[in-house]
Amino acid sequence: MKKSVVSKEYQNLQQDILALQENWKKSINPEAIIPKLNKAAMSAGVPAAALASINFEISLFLQWIEEINALLTQNNPELELKFAEVRKLLNEETAIRWIDEAFSFNSVYFAGFAEEKGLEEWIPPFLAETALRPYLQVAAEKIQHEITHAVPGAGCPVCGEPARLAVLEDEGKKVMTCPRCLAHWNAKRIECAHCGNDDHKTIQFLTIEGDASSQIQVCEKCIGYIKVIDTRQYLSKPSPAMLDLNTIHLDFVAQEQGYQVVGEIKQTN
Repeated sequence: MKKSVVSKEYQNLQQDILALQENWKKSINPEAIIPKLNKAAMSAGVPAAALASINFEISLFLQWIEEINALLTQNNPELELKFAEVRKLLNEETAIRWIDEAFSFNSVYFAGFAEEKGLEEWIPPFLAETALRPYLQVAAEKIQHEITHAVPGAGCPVCGEPARLAVLEDEGKKVMTCPRCLAHWNAKRIECAHCGNDDHKTIQFLTIEGDASSQIQVCEKCIGYIKVIDTRQYLSKPSPAMLDLNTIHLDFVAQEQGYQVVGEIKQTN
């Protein structure tokens, strides 16, 4: 099993963030999230969480951002001044906008916000996404019993996160899992999560020397890839978020060879 290329310090920080998020989830009123499943919309690839009624408690969201700021500053005191600027900018109106834009992966909005306010580009989307995830995870818990598969190319059927991680369970059963909302769904062993291609001639598996538990499934039809991890070889199964982080070397390998997180059908003349 290959040692993670991610530093132990960063792994520990991520574990602390995940612990915070687990604690935050306990503060969410279960009645604040009401699934409204529409099978036709979900069959068209609309994320189930986008159909749900989610009553965000903005005061909680702002409190969580304060807590994540405190954790990051504890690990890196130089961030204090930067987060002080964020504190001045954050109000209820901005928080609501952050939730909407983080939910829809609007990186253009966050890049513009950071530039306009003189912030480092990573700060607004990181804070917004980190504080959003507990709501998405509670939504996924409520919807999970209805999730059996995903529409190829639509990403996670609950939150829309691009599909990139699968685990092998039991007798080699392939299960896609979402590091963002923690939803999971079954998938065919030979099938591209991005375009649905199931031709074994154009679905390949790349292996990494010294990493017997991991493969990269690549599709020659759309040039997409996912990571496939045999968690049966793990003494203790890590969370999807940590599994995704600790296998980032697979993303480097796949992208260096020209494969993409989100596949695109190749144009032919």
